[in-house]
Amino acid sequence: MTNLENISELEENEETEKLPKTKPTDISESLKAVGADAYLMHGALHDSDIYYATRFLASDPFSYLLTAAGDETLLISDMEKGRAEIESRVENEKIKTTTDYKYREIAKEKKDADLAYVLVLKEMMAEKNVKTVAVSYDFSAYYFDMLQKEGVRVVLIKSPFVKSRAVKTPIEIEKIAESQKAAEKAMAAAIKMISFSFPDATGSGKLVYDGQVLTGKMVLSEIARVLMENDCADEETIVSCGPDSADPHGKTYGALYANHPIVIDIFPQHKYNRYFGDMTRTVIRGEVSEKLILMYDAVKGAQEIGVKTAKPGVTCAEVHNAVCDYLENAGFDTYRSGSKVGFIHTTGHGVGLDIHEMPSVSDNPHVLEEGNVITIEPGLYYPGVGGIRIEDTIVITKDGCRNLNTMPKIFEIDEMMKMI
Repeated sequence: MTNLENISELEENEETEKLPKTKPTDISESLKAVGADAYLMHGALHDSDIYYATRFLASDPFSYLLTAAGDETLLISDMEKGRAEIESRVENEKIKTTTDYKYREIAKEKKDADLAYVLVLKEMMAEKNVKTVAVSYDFSAYYFDMLQKEGVRVVLIKSPFVKSRAVKTPIEIEKIAESQKAAEKAMAAAIKMISFSFPDATGSGKLVYDGQVLTGKMVLSEIARVLMENDCADEETIVSCGPDSADPHGKTYGALYANHPIVIDIFPQHKYNRYFGDMTRTVIRGEVSEKLILMYDAVKGAQEIGVKTAKPGVTCAEVHNAVCDYLENAGFDTYRSGSKVGFIHTTGHGVGLDIHEMPSVSDNPHVLEEGNVITIEPGLYYPGVGGIRIEDTIVITKDGCRNLNTMPKIFEIDEMMKMI
């Protein structure tokens, strides 16, 4: 038997992992509120909403139509149909291709591929008796205009999936936890690298690792390596030292210094399940000033209060204000009182298919409920001193919350290394 025959036999015996065909999300109330018959999405690889709705992504844009009655159509190119039938949660008979609507013939006739696609969408909606369609704020302006010219009433609405996406299923929580574990492994590797460094002999204060100046870029590369080994990707990981750390999103690509706080914020996306994780730790290599100790202790205490306060029935504002109260009582500034230094951002955000999604843990009346996955990440930022931030990702449970992070929070890196 040839190698190809061996492979063929293995494939016949191997079960193909197919995504279960499930019912679509009920968005009827959102559509009823604006008098729409259906909701139309058009997106591609980085569109989290269309992935949430269909559990399918492609490199080229495709469309998804969901009516108020729950009837749906997934419109894709012919080359993607086989994969969509395996991967998408949409029933196979609801998966249509552009060829089914003679897209190429129309494009040739009209000499306009975009107009041809609009006419395909029009026919697809006509099959479902859709006369008014809702689309999201980021829908193509050209498609919006042309559909209206073709007699379809189009209304703009906020994504009707926002609310359902905010409450994660147990399966979604497992996926976030998987990314969070990868983040912790990468964080441990980064902290280990910094712990093996020493101030250089010239007295510049630069940290030296393995005979060369340790840079933020080197630590970022180590984080990326570990994340890749754990099936995760990073794009905007933050390593920030000294003056840069006084900016919440400041980055240090050059030399890292002793006696200065180093903020490490890792938020990887899993390459296969597509869910994010998010965590931050702040460490220091060398001597610690009294000011930095006070800042670190205050942030750690505020973070613990935030986690403790977060539970079902509590508003995001209550969590945020508990954090602000703690920091203000400790003698630090918050933007709640108009300050531009100190705690100058919200307490946290939802985590899922996007790194920032609902609910926002800020001064808003959103009531937390079981299944919300949020970060608690207070920080303090003072130019001339530096910044401190500590962040965990937690799941709101029936009786309180569960922290997806296990890594300790210790400022001095030698003490941290004893715990990880």
